[in-house]
Amino acid sequence: MTKDTSSSALDELGPERRRLVERLLRERTRARGTATPGTTPSPHPVATPDRAGPARGPGAQSTPKVSLFFFSADTDDHAWDKHALVLECAELADSLGLDAIWVPERHFDPFGAPYPSPGLLLAAIAARTSRIALRSGSVVLPLRDPLLVAEEWGVLDSLSRGRMGISLASGWHADDFVLNPEGYERRKDVLEEGLGDLRALWSGASITRKGPGERPVEVRTYPRPERTPEVWLTSSRNLETWRTAGRLDLHILTALLEQTVDEITDRVGLYHQALTEAGHAATGREVTCMLHTHLASDPASVEQRVRGPLIRYLSAHMDLFSKYAAGGGAGIDPNEVTEADRQALLEHGLRRYMGTSGLFGSAESCLPKVERLRAAGITELGCLVDFGLPREQVLESVQELGRLRAALHATAGVPE
Repeated sequence: MTKDTSSSALDELGPERRRLVERLLRERTRARGTATPGTTPSPHPVATPDRAGPARGPGAQSTPKVSLFFFSADTDDHAWDKHALVLECAELADSLGLDAIWVPERHFDPFGAPYPSPGLLLAAIAARTSRIALRSGSVVLPLRDPLLVAEEWGVLDSLSRGRMGISLASGWHADDFVLNPEGYERRKDVLEEGLGDLRALWSGASITRKGPGERPVEVRTYPRPERTPEVWLTSSRNLETWRTAGRLDLHILTALLEQTVDEITDRVGLYHQALTEAGHAATGREVTCMLHTHLASDPASVEQRVRGPLIRYLSAHMDLFSKYAAGGGAGIDPNEVTEADRQALLEHGLRRYMGTSGLFGSAESCLPKVERLRAAGITELGCLVDFGLPREQVLESVQELGRLRAALHATAGVPE
């Protein structure tokens, strides 16, 4: 993070970025009624809502899209508080012109507890918004029947008037597969088979299933989307998954959790190569990156705000990983991890998130980080905002993300 931008700091910026930051400082000066840059600004006024229709399609602009991502791990309050916050953030993001809202699919664990049914939650968001894109990141397709996914997301496409998108994942936590035990060992193949069914069904084709008495039944699903839905594949460090996304002509959803920006740069290169080798266009593809985010009008307040919530969030994530490790999935014995080890890992994780793996500060101070992500091939920022902060601070962060998006568009000369 950096403190508020001073005139001396502006001298170190390139001409375009200097003009942008000076413009933002002028806006902040007008908002607080003083000509002295460097003091704590008032929150920027809400931008005029964009009612021109659904958000632009993938690859339509060179500057990264700015979207919200939800994945709450705070279970101290009631689920309705979490869902109310998501809906309130959605309405604000829609009015500010943010590009999309992502909600996850999680089962049987406090980590991500409010999100077992992304389609249902997105339907509620669709009723409260008019332009923002609605996406699930990620639907664990091997846990679900593609027939039901095609129907459910067909309804969501209708309710949202074509704003829905979906990222698919093969799953990683064995306990989740109580929903489909036979699918665990073949989960990557099951995902590809399910994707084929989804594409066929959404295009109006039929698929054949066995009915009672082994009788073959030809079925089509309704309602069908008015256009072919945008589909992502979720991947982190696994190079083969990036290649698979290219081979299958899918967008990518990734995260700054277990990889660096430089590693993402290399993986984007592999992805584009796989697209080309499979005969697909490499242009117009989305690479969406989820990253923990908190922006504030006073960037100096951010570290103090996020330290406690982020430590608790990382601790909850470690608890989930311990369950995975206990099942033999990580090749380690979680009982050998001492409390001192745990605290050291949490402190290390906090420093990593604050320094390189998240977006923390203000709209102005985060511009260099966003530029680095853009240069790495990231086309959309999935800003995870609900990691335990108070409601008013989350809403302030969403407000600042609206300013960040406007600033990025101004730099690139993209009309609002």
